[in-house]
Amino acid sequence: MLLITTALTTGALTLTACGSRGDGNKNGEGKTTVVIGLDAPTTGELSALGLGIRNSAQLAVDIANKNNEVKGVTFKLQALDDKALPNVGQQNATKLAGNKDVLGIVGPLNSGVAQSMQQVSKQNNLTLISPANTTPDLTQGPDWKKNKRVRQFPTYFRTATTDEVQGAFDGQYAWEKVKAKKAYVIDDQKTYGVGLASSFKDQFAKLGGKIVGTEHVSPDDRDFKAVVSKVKSAKPDLVFYGGEYPASGPLSQQLKDGGVTVPLMGGDGMYSADYIKLNKKAQGDYASSVGKPVEQLPSAKKYIADYKAAGFKEPYEAYGGSTYDSTWALIQAVKNVVEANNGKLPDDARKKVTDAMNKVTFDGVTGKVAFDKYGDTTNTMITAYQVEKGDWAARFSAPFKEFDKS
Repeated sequence: MLLITTALTTGALTLTACGSRGDGNKNGEGKTTVVIGLDAPTTGELSALGLGIRNSAQLAVDIANKNNEVKGVTFKLQALDDKALPNVGQQNATKLAGNKDVLGIVGPLNSGVAQSMQQVSKQNNLTLISPANTTPDLTQGPDWKKNKRVRQFPTYFRTATTDEVQGAFDGQYAWEKVKAKKAYVIDDQKTYGVGLASSFKDQFAKLGGKIVGTEHVSPDDRDFKAVVSKVKSAKPDLVFYGGEYPASGPLSQQLKDGGVTVPLMGGDGMYSADYIKLNKKAQGDYASSVGKPVEQLPSAKKYIADYKAAGFKEPYEAYGGSTYDSTWALIQAVKNVVEANNGKLPDDARKKVTDAMNKVTFDGVTGKVAFDKYGDTTNTMITAYQVEKGDWAARFSAPFKEFDKS
């Protein structure tokens, strides 16, 4: 997933990399403390997703400590709230990088926030792994559409597949499964929304669909009367929205109130229980999300049971499973580094952890976890959901490349 671009000054990003670790971070049990940072919006409009991310990372840390996953190491989670703002995410990354015990950061939720954190991560040899970022530029560079793909940051990884995959999946699903022939496309002018809408348009048109109109809105807009009028005149079979649920919920309801009775479709930024809470007329709307519903995965049964037993007040939401896998990937990288160094963390632990991340592979909550040469997940599974009786119901799951074989 997701979001937000603002101009940022990066002149003060350079920090001194970790020096010798020695035994200065031994805890009371004689174990070495390794801190895993967490950056997500735990307050504000996107907090439903952010809290699920925070809780799932905490669960992974707790399970690792309980099972003594890395001998001689105790893990601790340091969770910071980025409020879905790039400048705050940058500040959080800088703060976490300044703590020599932090060997990696899980997060962020938003792609625009990730853009502000990646340079800090690189300059400090600090692994950054997101369970939710989907903008292709983050890993493959701005020219990926020209097939000039270059890895941008060796310290950045993600367990969510990209909008190149998700947007194309949405376009194909709209054409082949929804049977839409005409689509009106709206985006919120942010990194995530623009990229997702562009990929949708390309695939939908490639298959023979007609784009009958496009519109750009502000993510802060809640009054869509002018947009509703334009959409109604265009008479689409489907409206596609590139953006997130705080705006798409009201947009959908106002479209229906205004006589546009076709479904609204969006990506993982729309896939939240809060979308339905914000929209009394959500019935029939569609959203895609990366991966497969954890409730349908045998590999996720233990995670779901453990999450429930932990007593978290908030649900794990869309990115719970991928967050657990992101955190566990960091834990496995630390484990590999410790085992390769006679049971101790080396002085250059951060760099060694980043190097180890490239080789990490395991059977996770969401399936096989591994990373390609760009730091992207090798799991390209996407699921289409539809609102039915006040809840999201899974309709179709497939890796995009195998869409027409499913």
